[in-house]
Amino acid sequence: MSGSPPPTGGFVRRIGLFQATAINMSQMCGIGPFVTIPLMVTAFGGPQAVIGFVAGAVLALADGLIWAELGASLPGSGGSYVYLRQAFQYRSGRLMPFLFVWTAMLFIPLIMSTGVVGFVQYLGYLAPHMSDTTGDLVGLGMIALVVLLLWRGIENIARLTAVMWAVMIASVALVIVAAATDFSPHRAFTYPAHAFELTGSHFWLGFAAGLTIGIYDYLGYNTTAYMGAEIKNPGRNLPRSIIYSIVGIMAIYLLLQIGTLGVIDWKRMTDPGDIASTSVASAVLEETWGKGAADVVTVLILVTAFASVFTGLLGGSRVPYDAARERVFFRPYATLHAKHRFPTLGLATMGVITAVGFLIGRHTDLATLIQLLTTVMVLVQALAQIAAVTVLRKRQPTLRRPYKMWLYPLPSLVALVGWLVIYGYADKNSPGRHPIEWSLAWLALGCVAFVVWARLEKVWPFGPHEVREEYVENPVADEVSA
Repeated sequence: MSGSPPPTGGFVRRIGLFQATAINMSQMCGIGPFVTIPLMVTAFGGPQAVIGFVAGAVLALADGLIWAELGASLPGSGGSYVYLRQAFQYRSGRLMPFLFVWTAMLFIPLIMSTGVVGFVQYLGYLAPHMSDTTGDLVGLGMIALVVLLLWRGIENIARLTAVMWAVMIASVALVIVAAATDFSPHRAFTYPAHAFELTGSHFWLGFAAGLTIGIYDYLGYNTTAYMGAEIKNPGRNLPRSIIYSIVGIMAIYLLLQIGTLGVIDWKRMTDPGDIASTSVASAVLEETWGKGAADVVTVLILVTAFASVFTGLLGGSRVPYDAARERVFFRPYATLHAKHRFPTLGLATMGVITAVGFLIGRHTDLATLIQLLTTVMVLVQALAQIAAVTVLRKRQPTLRRPYKMWLYPLPSLVALVGWLVIYGYADKNSPGRHPIEWSLAWLALGCVAFVVWARLEKVWPFGPHEVREEYVENPVADEVSA
């Protein structure tokens, strides 16, 4: 057995625990909660909407423990690609990692596009007479700027991310503090009749929609797992960055949700003509500290939205790189920038798809867009990774596991139920849009693409069945501080 670690493909381990946690939290708490609080209230039909954020936190933590074990054991660039490649190679060759990259090239930039939609939505508070065309151009310009800033070395990006993390903390803290200065418990905790009636379908439809919105707001806790080849001491820092970021964001979201409901009447959030339905945080600041303070915090929220798109494309652009380097995706995606060592084509492609998704999202319903991207993600990533933890424990018992899931297999079972609820209720919460059918169609198209690709590359099922347990043969050891 060789003592050298698996190759990182030219990446350098320069990101420490604080920077890794900041990257995750910046991606998680972008524009998401500021635009989805009204969506959550609408889904539940009242201030009991806080249930959605609690449920989302439980699912995020359960799923985060899965990412923590896999990321610590298999700290390579690409995240899920590495995990699925290792777990499912024994029976289906490269099918599962290929399908993951196929879907990730769609759902990751779609998530980023919702952040850009939210950016333009809050910009509308500062520029209420902004036309749709101007909004489209601003969003496209923002995406171009993100790609330009990412076109540099990771050490510069890590420092920039820490600054944006501080701005994110400041923006949410100011909204929470402002809400606390004029908080009304009666407004926050007075529920409509039958709000908790569990026997009817209304509550459970609202719960499923709220869980979908909630987990969307927490997405990003896995960003550093995509950058496993660039994390210092990955066996320790990867799990900690995931768990710390989920717990931190959970506290922020609950304070933000409850505080907002204590200032703004929930019925205003469901009125499309009210500013609280599109820029609820700005409405809170205007209600408590006045228009000037609302303008300042809105600017900070815009920076936070920018940071979430920035960190999302930073991690997501690494996904196709490792797959291409291992001949599981189109080979040009294996090229790194000669000087700064980042995947050029992956970043450019996801930037373009983000732009297309933004234009689509600007002129459709944001909640439906969230349903569509979530259903695509559930099948090939979420459910497959739950299985991957168990498969790897059985297939690779000697794999070095610096972190093992707490209370295994309970978190896997909780995550399984949560993801199945989200997927099963997708069509009911998006009538006429058929997100389940679209996700199955995209998966089927991916299978066809795999067959064509496998034939051209002469790999299984048209070539030899290769099995490589490189992380067993060459474990990645954490650096030990002197």
